[in-house]
This record gives sequence, C-alpha cells and structure tokens, in this order.
Amino acid sequence: MKIQISRLARLSVVFVLVLFMLGGCAKDAQKSKKKSEGLFPVISGGKWGYIDKQGKIVINPQFDKAGYFSEGLAVVRIGNKWGYIDKQGKIVINPQFDWADSFSEGLARVEIGGRWGYIDKQGKIVISPQFDWAEDFSEGLAVVKIGNRWGYIDKQGKIVINPQSNLVGYFSEGLAVVVIGSKAGYVDKRGKIVINPQFDEAWFFSDGLARVKIGGRWGYIDKQGKIVINPQFDKAGNFSEGLAKVVIGSKAGYVDKRGKIVINPQFDWAGDFLGGLARFMIGEEVHYADKLDGIGNFSEGLAAVEIEGRWGYIDKQGKIVINPQFDWALDFSEGLAAVVIGNRLGYIDKEGKYVWSPQN
Repeated sequence: MKIQISRLARLSVVFVLVLFMLGGCAKDAQKSKKKSEGLFPVISGGKWGYIDKQGKIVINPQFDKAGYFSEGLAVVRIGNKWGYIDKQGKIVINPQFDWADSFSEGLARVEIGGRWGYIDKQGKIVISPQFDWAEDFSEGLAVVKIGNRWGYIDKQGKIVINPQSNLVGYFSEGLAVVVIGSKAGYVDKRGKIVINPQFDEAWFFSDGLARVKIGGRWGYIDKQGKIVINPQFDKAGNFSEGLAKVVIGSKAGYVDKRGKIVINPQFDWAGDFLGGLARFMIGEEVHYADKLDGIGNFSEGLAAVEIEGRWGYIDKQGKIVINPQFDWALDFSEGLAAVVIGNRLGYIDKEGKYVWSPQN
C-alpha cells in the first residue's frame, strides 16, 4: 500500500476540516489533543452542543461554534461574538469578544478591535488588549508581539522580556529560543541570555537537550549551552523517550543522548518515539504494522491507521482492533475518539461502538 503526494495533500485538507469542526476556532483546533474534561463538542441541526462519554447530550445544541473544555470552561460563539460556558451549559462570560481562546494557566487570550489581551475566569480583563498578537501562557509567561518585535509578559501583564528579538519561542524546560540578528540563542524567564546567540537555527529543549544547527549541520546542546553531540547530521529531531531521529545523507535513523547511533540510518522517513514505537517509511510505504497507507500516533494504547482509503485503529502489536471504515479518525482522548464519515462528525469508544453517530 503506497501513499502518494496528491493523497497526502488531500488528507491534509481533510484533517484541517476535521480540526475546524472539532475546535470551533483555529487555535482551539490545534489543541484538539488536549483532555476533553469529560465533555465532547458535537453538531446537530447546524448547532453545536456537548455530549458525555456515554453519548448523552448534556448541553443542548445551541451555539454557532464550540470548542473543548479547558480548566472548567469552554469557548463558544453566538452570532459573531465569542464567550464562555461552564459544564452545565450556563453562559458565565457573555459573548463579547471578536475572537477568544481556551483557558491556559488560568487566563485566556481574547481579541477586541484587532488588539489582544487576557481575561480571567470571571471574564474580567486582567491584561488590557494592547498587543498586535499574543499567545497562551506557558510556564508562567506568554509571548506577545508589539510592532514587529516579540517579547514576554507575566500574568500581571508586565513585560519581563522586552520586545527586542525578531523571533521567539515558547518556554520549554525553563528556557526559550530567541533570534537576535541572524543567530539563535536561549533566554531564561528573567529575560537573561543564558546561551549566547550563536546558532544558525535552534529548537526547544526536550528531555534535557536541544537540537541546534551550526555550519549546515545539526547537533545537540545541554542547558549550559555545551555541545554534547557534535553537529554532524543533515537533519535532526527532538529527543523523545531517550532517542532522537537523525538524517545522514537521505536516510533516517536514531541516536541516544550520547550521540551513539542505536538504530542505523536506513529509513526514507522516520517519526518520534511515542509509547515505545515510532513510525518509519521505506520507499513509499509507512510501517509499524503491515500494509498501512497512513498512520497516527499511539494514544491510550491505540493508533489510527488508513488501509485502502479507510481509517481504523490498531493496538501496539499491530493488530487491527477497529476495522477501517471511516473517512478520517483522530486520537483517543478520555476513552473516545472523533471520527468522520463524509462531512459528519461522530465519536467511538475503544470497542469501535458509536457513542455519537455521524448520522446525528
């Protein structure tokens, strides 16, 4: 079974559609793998509501768009304004925002008149809309854009890292990437440069190491900025479960944290390890089970797979446990997975039984 470029493009379009259906807004769609907190958005009669894990409607379909619950609240749209509801379906923050996001670390970013700020769970504006762009809080800080520069604020809205770099990243393991001039380095949460900008490219820390590019080659550094794996690879990935994929020439393999090659470069493509398994391609075939056209990551013990244009699920032994029958299938979360037939959304349990049919 081979996967062609044209089919990949088609699947990407379908995936974006599914995420939009599930999230109600682009940013929320990106968070579709977050916990659902026991309630799942569904659409019926052109309106959005929520079901529980048994497929029972607990919040009647009444919203024009709806996102997942996060920290006890869910963002919903009524008309052209966004607000928030609680798990009883009660509107706790009136629809008043031009755009709104899920709560993260107690705050949610909102847009009013083209400017971005933050509200608390009572709907009070705690950081006034003043930024050209804003991101979620991560490890107590949030990325904001002022003009064409990026910096960081704390939860009081105080700028703790002045907008001065032309590119910044999220904090991960206490450090964040900054690009100053044409070189990348790292800052701590006080805005202090702890690893001088010296790399052509740099990525966030994962498992204590970060991949960096020097002179066209990729290697890895520790949090002191010391090179622990010399730049020698044509491409490199983040560490996950103690291993990182690397590419030498046109073949991908895996190294450990000492830089030792533990799986020889032999694959035409490879993914990160998740749950003890990783995807790889030889030629145009995708593997960690036979005869698969496409495959997702393992989540709660199962992975979505495509066989001859239909999606189902396998277990970690590669056994098909839910027969391929869907046009698209997403990861399991809290025991349920979203599936699509045609342009309709449904949810199944781990036995493949519908708790919410796409025909609803």
